[in-house]
Amino acid sequence: MDKYQIREVIAKRAAKELHDGDVVNLGIGIPTMIPNYLPEGVSVTLQTENGAMGMGPTPAEGAEDKNLINAGGGYITLNPGACTFDSATSFAIIRGGHVNVSFLGALQVDEKGNLANWIIPGKMAPGMGGAMDLVVGAKRVILTMEHTQKGNPKILTECTLPLTAAGQVNMIITEMGVMDITPEGIVLREIHPEFTVEQVQAATQAKLIISPDLKPMDI
Repeated sequence: MDKYQIREVIAKRAAKELHDGDVVNLGIGIPTMIPNYLPEGVSVTLQTENGAMGMGPTPAEGAEDKNLINAGGGYITLNPGACTFDSATSFAIIRGGHVNVSFLGALQVDEKGNLANWIIPGKMAPGMGGAMDLVVGAKRVILTMEHTQKGNPKILTECTLPLTAAGQVNMIITEMGVMDITPEGIVLREIHPEFTVEQVQAATQAKLIISPDLKPMDI
């Protein structure tokens, strides 16, 4: 799979985790593709931590409104009935548990559900932003990410980078499969047909628990 196909597979599978009426926060990158693949009959409300509820699709080139951006600085549109508010209200929504699902990328995740996704020591970073609050405040945290980075595993026994939050990740979706974080460890419950269990394990530092009901990835 090329880069676009990988991102498409991940976004398509992630969209199947959404239910009608969910309030959803999307991180930058792959998560922003998820609304393109919503199942028929499923309508969600998109929230951005810089202060908007009810985001619409990305505007066409040349139709951007400089006053409408998401937390990553990308241009957005607003659906009818959308509202905007200050950051304090936005974070009250997040910290109050009103976000059903938060989709995020990751630099590293480990078998305890720890997440590192904001800085590599020694490199410039704009800051953690709202990720720490979203990981702790959302009812479910789903990572949508490539399985490896330049061939190196990103799913580890223990994160080595500074954590965004500890023990908060519920699910990992990569181009190789779908994994749940459980008290016993990481359970591989869906696998992409192009890969074998042995290949997925070879690309994963943490020891995977193979579900007895392992099935092909629902894409």
